[in-house]
Amino acid sequence: MADTFCRDCGKQTEVVVDRAAGDTICSECGLVLEAHSIDESSEWRTFANESNDNDPVRVGGPYNPLLTDGGLSTVISKPNGSSGEFLNSSLGKWQGRGANPDRNLIQAFKSIAIMSDRLGLVTTIKDRANEIYKKVEDQKPLKGRNLDAILAACLYIACRQENKARTVKEICSVVNGATKKEVGRAKEFIVKLLEGEMGQSVEMGAIHAADYMRRFCSNLGMTNQEVKAAQEVVLKSEELDIRRSPISIAAAVIYIITQLSSDKKPLKDISVATRVAEGTIKNSYKDLYPHLLKIIPSWFANEKDLKNLCNP
Repeated sequence: MADTFCRDCGKQTEVVVDRAAGDTICSECGLVLEAHSIDESSEWRTFANESNDNDPVRVGGPYNPLLTDGGLSTVISKPNGSSGEFLNSSLGKWQGRGANPDRNLIQAFKSIAIMSDRLGLVTTIKDRANEIYKKVEDQKPLKGRNLDAILAACLYIACRQENKARTVKEICSVVNGATKKEVGRAKEFIVKLLEGEMGQSVEMGAIHAADYMRRFCSNLGMTNQEVKAAQEVVLKSEELDIRRSPISIAAAVIYIITQLSSDKKPLKDISVATRVAEGTIKNSYKDLYPHLLKIIPSWFANEKDLKNLCNP
């Protein structure tokens, strides 16, 4: 799902894409926002293990301005025989002579695409991450640095810039060979490089607890009413002087809302879904507890319900 503006709801809502009919539908009111849209994706799905690496598509990829040749170069496919025979042939030798200057760049873009797919990110975020990596590679060689951490940091910055924040833990969950500390250091390296040597300010949107709320609630299978209440609570909590990270506040709010509902979620499940330690959730809940009457919407829970909550 992706977020877009619904003119009937009058706000940003999640939309569902019906690819068979070509319709884009609002998930809240059911309004068809766009009809008969054109699917620009590949006409075939390729399963390498089943097709013996023979891609049945009849068209190439789109033009990529980040590559020297735009990504439109031609590669001679190997015949049905073994790859060794092809490499020893005249065509194989001729193709091997021309080294692709963008070989490493293409591999990096593929890694970013894989991470984006695993996180369910939209194409705009993936393209922004590619642009950031291209700027870093052009400015300074990355030899000796953890490439996986650099790619993960590019994706993290792209998510921040597109206002679709992901936590460092979420990014690390789809990266092989990079820890949270390494990704954090890589992010600081990229920001310092772009701001210092290129004179470009790296603007990253501020992170709010509401940025994580809908995704975390979806992971926990919460109802629409519970999600709406949780979103109201995090917005009101921003007016309070609570010095906790946005993700900790989001996890604590989810814990409060689920304890007030009929379908109570164990603290362990919330910790797994949000990737926040149980102790951190408890401490954030302790900070929010004195303000519950002010931040919990009256339509969701009354004063009597709030008194039944456990005292931290």
